Amino acid sequence: MRWMTAILTLVVTAPLTAQQVEVTLNEAIQRALQVQPAMVQARGAERNAGADRRSALGAFLPQITTSASASRSNQPFRIQGDTTTYPPVYTYSGGINASLDVFAGFRRLADLRSASATLDATGAGVVNQRFQVTLDTKTAFYNALATEELVRVAESQVRRARQQLQISVEKLRAGSATRSDSLRSTVDYGNARIALLQAQANLATAQAGLGRQIGVDRPVRAVPDSLIPALPDTGTLRASALATAPQVEQSEAEARAARAGVWSARSQYWPRFNVSYGNTRSGTEAVMFPLLPNYKETFTWRFGLSWTLFDGFSREASQVSASAARDLAEARAADTKRQVNAQITQQLAALSTTFEQISIARDNLAAATEDLRVQNERYRVGAATILDLLTSQSALTQAEVNLVQTRFNYLIARAQVEAVVGRTL
Repeated sequence: MRWMTAILTLVVTAPLTAQQVEVTLNEAIQRALQVQPAMVQARGAERNAGADRRSALGAFLPQITTSASASRSNQPFRIQGDTTTYPPVYTYSGGINASLDVFAGFRRLADLRSASATLDATGAGVVNQRFQVTLDTKTAFYNALATEELVRVAESQVRRARQQLQISVEKLRAGSATRSDSLRSTVDYGNARIALLQAQANLATAQAGLGRQIGVDRPVRAVPDSLIPALPDTGTLRASALATAPQVEQSEAEARAARAGVWSARSQYWPRFNVSYGNTRSGTEAVMFPLLPNYKETFTWRFGLSWTLFDGFSREASQVSASAARDLAEARAADTKRQVNAQITQQLAALSTTFEQISIARDNLAAATEDLRVQNERYRVGAATILDLLTSQSALTQAEVNLVQTRFNYLIARAQVEAVVGRTL
């Protein structure tokens, strides 16, 4: 039985003894922000929005194209009015064309407003995603820290159970205890070792999860910070969250983009005025750059006006679709404010509750420690039963676990508030 337990312990703790990467909380956050796909996607969306805005600005500038060609036929040719036959030669040509929409029914202005609002929305989305990734990283980091402390709690539980087993055996040999006392102590010692194995397995899982979060293919140990930050001032958090929370800013920017989309759809009802210019030169002489001055010039100006009077109600369909998208975006923006308000209420309540639970858990731990000391002495002199002692040991273990959990529950609740308000407390 002992050698089986030793093998199981070796298998569970083998990953923990492998070479580990140690990171602080700030290092873990910086690594996660670089490798998490959601963060990469958010930054890519912001780059795309910036390119779309530049494209919307470019719509106010003329479109310019150039062309050049050289051709040669194997047939001789004649010039009109001349009877002389000339051998095949190269013919060169070059040209430049420019076109500009002078008026497009205010579509370009609407598209620029839409692109600018979309850029603002993606920028807020990057901020929101950064705090979401930060929250996930802090959760994984604190989970790794908590499970490591729970391993130490389980090790302390095993030591206490081993000591109690030795005391029970010694008292049994001295005739001052019953066989039942030693058997109960043996069962308690076995349960303590099982709890230690489970805690070690949980630690390996937590460290592997932290490694995945920060882009490392090995178990990662979280370097603990002994400082527990104080409860922040929450008096102005609600007002600032409703005004500057990344979720609120993103939804409002999306609503502005949708409203601009309505004006873009309305531009189809207006006429469109276009002007273009083209310049072409061609000849058979040697090319002289840059403007081909030795070639005959041909240029054209074109002024165009177009106005769609009826297109089978396609414009109306576009208008209805844009209006529906605007209504949905505005409803989402209003709902996002309500959602943030509800979240901040919930998270602030959890923050204050978990902070108070820390002091309560510390008091409980001190009381459980003293109770176990008293029960140990009472059991030694025969004034307490083994059940009293085992109950005190179990209460102490639970008090240690509760202190670990409440401390990290407070840190996670604090990170959740930061994720909602979009700034570090």
